[in-house]
Amino acid sequence: MVIRNNPYGAFNFMVKLGDAGGEELIVGGFSDVTGLGNEIKYSEYRNGNDADNHVRKVPNVNSVDDVTLKRGVIGDLRLFSWLQATSRGEIQHRTVTITLLDERRTAVCSWILRDAQPKKWVGPSLTGKGGGEVAMEELHLVAESIDYQST
Repeated sequence: MVIRNNPYGAFNFMVKLGDAGGEELIVGGFSDVTGLGNEIKYSEYRNGNDADNHVRKVPNVNSVDDVTLKRGVIGDLRLFSWLQATSRGEIQHRTVTITLLDERRTAVCSWILRDAQPKKWVGPSLTGKGGGEVAMEELHLVAESIDYQST
């Protein structure tokens, strides 16, 4: 990987929601991806006979933050169908890959959400005032782990 002086823009990216159970791969034209994060929880521990009067921080479980995908409503029902299937007990774990692209649309790095599942879908806010806004929908995902790869 070539390290550059200027950071990459956050406006060129691709989202792939991996196939599950024979359902085709969803490649999304999303306008926003938020919530990429991982948190490690720590327990405080101190032996009763420790000479130092402070606790140690012992790492234990970690959790991936919920990720939110936003896009304009385009009539594609696959995201909502995935949520509906999950609500009926048809669990469809997917591998979600979010790839950052450079100015030439070449992959720079990727975040891979393992065993992702839909958590929440939010439909568009609609108004008859004629404000000219785009109808947006959101899909909130949970995942069991997150990997970061540089290309």
